[in-house]
Amino acid sequence: MPITDEEVALAAAGTGAVVVRAMYGASLERFAKTATDFATSADIDAENAIIDVIRAARPDDAVTGEESGRVGSAGAERMWLVDPLCGTLNYAARTTLVAVNVALRVGPDLTAAASADPFADEVFWTDGDRAYVRRDGVDEQLVPSSESRLVDLNLDPPFPNDPDFQVVRLLADPGFTERFHARVLSTSLALAWVAAGRRAAYVTDGHSHDNVHFATGIALCQAAGCVVTGIHGQPPHTGAGGLVVSADHETHAALLEVIGDQFPAAP
Repeated sequence: MPITDEEVALAAAGTGAVVVRAMYGASLERFAKTATDFATSADIDAENAIIDVIRAARPDDAVTGEESGRVGSAGAERMWLVDPLCGTLNYAARTTLVAVNVALRVGPDLTAAASADPFADEVFWTDGDRAYVRRDGVDEQLVPSSESRLVDLNLDPPFPNDPDFQVVRLLADPGFTERFHARVLSTSLALAWVAAGRRAAYVTDGHSHDNVHFATGIALCQAAGCVVTGIHGQPPHTGAGGLVVSADHETHAALLEVIGDQFPAAP
């Protein structure tokens, strides 16, 4: 029987997670990207292992990797998006808040994805219709919830809407702090946690179209029934960009109201 796309995503993310877990705590070579960002040999080895799985199962598909870039046409109908170690700075500092992300975009839609937590031994995954977490080979459907009132804020650049909008200003906004409790994971594992009901919401600036950091989390949240928009409540990947991902409409509306207060009033 042919392997399904979601099975490819699960196998690829799981393979990457094995590499990440095995190399944790080792002395890792670092490769500078910017003055403040770098990849490690674990990122590269995990990405190579993930791409080997995808290539074996789907040799004709295009792939975009965080470290190796794109192989195949930018306009390919089927594009795999790979972030082999989301949370590299955490990992290099021997902090286990990381994710291994693999997503498939077919045309405009994210149709399969998996996000592996190498240290909790969990894999969050979707077939595009429903979202699940797999533990010890058993799948449990994800159910979003805003009960915790925990909202993860991504404070990492880029900030294309600066100075009008800065995620960090939410930390001092009474409209936010009276209702929510801020958290900062510095990994897109936070998006999987919104889908799983462990976080009420997630907010970030930036552009997320074909973004290896966010594609898997967006797919999980959409399949789980979360509310997923840009920072103005617009469809994802449009307009000002950004992401506001919430467990329910009430939470989403409250966040959009606070975010909207940062923007200048129309003349």
